[in-house]
Amino acid sequence: MTRTPRVLTFDVVGTLIDFERGMHDSLRALRGPDAPPLDFESFLTAYRGMRNRPDKRLFPEDLEPIYHELAPRFGLPAGNEAARRFVAAAHDWPAFADSVEALARLSRHFRLVAMTNARRWAFAGMEKTLGMPFFDTVTVDDARCEKPDPAFFDRALAKLAPAGFVKADVLHVAQSQFHDIGVARALGYTVCWIERRKAAGGGFGGTVAVETLTAPDYHVHSMAELADLADRGELVMKTPGAGDPAMI
Repeated sequence: MTRTPRVLTFDVVGTLIDFERGMHDSLRALRGPDAPPLDFESFLTAYRGMRNRPDKRLFPEDLEPIYHELAPRFGLPAGNEAARRFVAAAHDWPAFADSVEALARLSRHFRLVAMTNARRWAFAGMEKTLGMPFFDTVTVDDARCEKPDPAFFDRALAKLAPAGFVKADVLHVAQSQFHDIGVARALGYTVCWIERRKAAGGGFGGTVAVETLTAPDYHVHSMAELADLADRGELVMKTPGAGDPAMI
């Protein structure tokens, strides 16, 4: 049994917004044009190891203590001003090359909703960068928790309810297995994994790693591929059977 989704909910940072390129560009500006090359993959690995620590702050303010910790290891300028500039740059991180056009195409078929662990001030810039495509948004300020906390998804459903939407109407789209795909699938959502790191040879980059990947209902490597599925009428909700595999 299949049905067409009515709502697409999106992770933003890492799925629509290229936070890795944004951080790279910010670090390059902070280091100056004469600095030696930065081993950015090593920086991402170190960043990833700190991102899920118990005393983390809300994102992107959490970048400030991370910056202070990593600055001496990677030859970054020390001090509060540099750390604050690294945080503030999140407001202007770039979109992936296909995000704006794909979102515009998808908006012809579905209501689009942003679900982001970023704070509202940072998301405001990201939303403008993406062309203001969203019917509604849930930020970490609204949910008062971060994904993968199921309460974040509960908050999103509560915001959709007055418009007549329920979980069975929603296809959740995300890059992060840790923050989104695993928990959304466990909660009974149809999910689409945008494997953005495929072009970089795989791995987790700056995203928190998982030991085992959760099998999505849809697995693509770009937003353009997702929009193509929608334009062909091939994006449908799947009712999983009891014997469906849960992992890949």
